[in-house]
Amino acid sequence: MPPYEIERKFLIRRPDLLNLGSLCKVKEISQTYLSASEGSARIRRSQEGSTVTFTETVKRSLSAMRRVEIERNISEAEYNRRLASRDPRRQTIHKTRYYLPYNGHTFEIDIYPFWSKQAVMEVELKHETEEFELPPMIKVIREVTEDNKYSNHSLAREVPPEDEIT
Repeated sequence: MPPYEIERKFLIRRPDLLNLGSLCKVKEISQTYLSASEGSARIRRSQEGSTVTFTETVKRSLSAMRRVEIERNISEAEYNRRLASRDPRRQTIHKTRYYLPYNGHTFEIDIYPFWSKQAVMEVELKHETEEFELPPMIKVIREVTEDNKYSNHSLAREVPPEDEIT
């Protein structure tokens, strides 16, 4: 059975990062999509404190919520070699990810440098109908699970949409 990723995604008001940082594990992430000849692969550099990891991920969408996801650790040398196969139509996405544990789930909040008032929050589920409670300290603008323009793949290809809130 393939490894599935089942997620719901929300556009949220950018939270108070000082308060959020005290509740969360935080990682700095740079994510680069590879050219079509590499399949649907991306490579990622993640840093948490002084620990740096490199991964390659291949995803294939089955529905708006469900994807097959195959991920493997790679060396820094392989990461640097693979950067030569970068998709020229996409920019590298830089983001700060906050891992917020709440009521049995971990919510991943991605803060992008191109937005000042909003962010994206995801929650991974065991199955598509699993119930969960949103953290009350997070202000949801709307669910964007089925809105592809908020995927990292789209954000890397296009000029990111403007902040939707004023």
